Amino acid sequence: MAKIISISEAVDLIHDGMTVGVSGFGAFASPDSILEGIGKKFRKQNTPKKLTIVSGVAPGDFVEDGCGMSKIKDDGIIDTLIASHLRMSPPIGRAVSENKIAAYTMPLGVYGQLMAAIGGKRPGILTHVGLYTYADPRQEGCKINDRAKEQGREIVELVKVDGKDYLFYKAFHIDACILHASYADELGNISLQDEPIRGELLELAAAVHNNGGTVIVEVKNIVKAGSLDPRQVLIHKSYVDYLVKTEKEDNIALAYSPSLIGDIRVPTEGSVKPLALSYKKVITRRAVMELQKGSLVNLGIGIPAGVANVANEEGLSEQVTLSLETGIYGGVPLDGPLFGASVNPDSITRSSDMFTTYDGGGLDMTVLGGAEIDPCGNVNVSKFSGRCVGPGGFINISQNTKRVFFTGTFTAGGLKEEVRDGRLVILQEGRSKKFRRQVEQITFSGDYAVKSGQDVTFLTERAVLKLTPDGLMLTEIAPGVELEQDILAQMEFRPLISPELREMDHRIFQAGPMGLTL
Repeated sequence: MAKIISISEAVDLIHDGMTVGVSGFGAFASPDSILEGIGKKFRKQNTPKKLTIVSGVAPGDFVEDGCGMSKIKDDGIIDTLIASHLRMSPPIGRAVSENKIAAYTMPLGVYGQLMAAIGGKRPGILTHVGLYTYADPRQEGCKINDRAKEQGREIVELVKVDGKDYLFYKAFHIDACILHASYADELGNISLQDEPIRGELLELAAAVHNNGGTVIVEVKNIVKAGSLDPRQVLIHKSYVDYLVKTEKEDNIALAYSPSLIGDIRVPTEGSVKPLALSYKKVITRRAVMELQKGSLVNLGIGIPAGVANVANEEGLSEQVTLSLETGIYGGVPLDGPLFGASVNPDSITRSSDMFTTYDGGGLDMTVLGGAEIDPCGNVNVSKFSGRCVGPGGFINISQNTKRVFFTGTFTAGGLKEEVRDGRLVILQEGRSKKFRRQVEQITFSGDYAVKSGQDVTFLTERAVLKLTPDGLMLTEIAPGVELEQDILAQMEFRPLISPELREMDHRIFQAGPMGLTL
């Protein structure tokens, strides 16, 4: 039976040098109270310190002093970080970029599967995911910064099975984990019934408990034994050592939201506002034109998430299934700190189950971001402009999907544009070129995509390019854009130019719905 303890007692269970798992995807399922307690204790007593933190998408809300890992941002608390994505916790991402923390980032789907393997006392997982990217030991072996390279820890190996290359991600010991959930009963059964995601909480709890570690769960409410719906119990009491009740709800993602968990369905016309006519809407509109009726589609964070808004505005949401790596099928996915949840979802499953679908080629299409692109179609989203970000689910999704669409502005840094009179008007060009001779880090391999037969397209506000066996080919340009000045001069390499080069659909640049049908 789990013991109910205070926040300070929970914090006292975390000691110097421990390896600690932390739940959360962005602002969801983040154990803010305990993390805040760790930060406060460190500032008063200089302990716990030199922790190795293990997390999927390191929890945060894009705010410097916000939720999640930002609570333990003080220099000295974290020595090493093993995670998938760091962007949502700005101070942690900055500490990694400045080499204050040794950081290893792996594909998110690999992370969840690895936790399950550790829980099953297997030596690790064998997968094709990550081949020919920076995760591959022939490149950087998941080491996202120089301090990790200096530390020399090898978390992934290249192996051959039946003459084929695979990556073997190694299991490791986790001393304790800190989780957040909605409810616990007095015995320690854990329900996430008010949470819009399931994440990797069960896998992490099993990885810790089955190897003699300590499982601590922070919950909003503790209820009478036997009162939880067994269909809503994600983690059985046998896994749980300690319960902590928190009253914190200053994190907006921890507040109960019935339309995100299926308790109610709301009219999306009122709850999901159409995007303003801007470069973002131009890009997402062009992506929506690629949707096919009945298809299963994944959306990434940022510009890709806008596809949900446009599809909803065009009345297409019910004709496709939009999905998220958090385990969400259906509805209208959200962006920003609430990315990972969806209004009116059809199904909420575990992230690891969703990645089984993704890794197995179950997706028909994905729309993802792209920070840097080179002539071979290599894409970098994990480390650029001095920032260590990590891939999240990007590698799993991009490597295994039939049709892949990378989105983003053509240049970055100070770019100012307007959509006016059915044309794109560039008011100020961005300082940084995104189409580079060489990307800083390979998060998606163009060569591997060509060999795998994937259909890969790059969608920007002013141009569309296709990946061919001979490199990138320019196929469309926006009305109002000059080919030489606004496109070719803003690239570090010259792409192939299609003999059938055409203007992008003019409806994309008009106000009001486009009138799309599938």
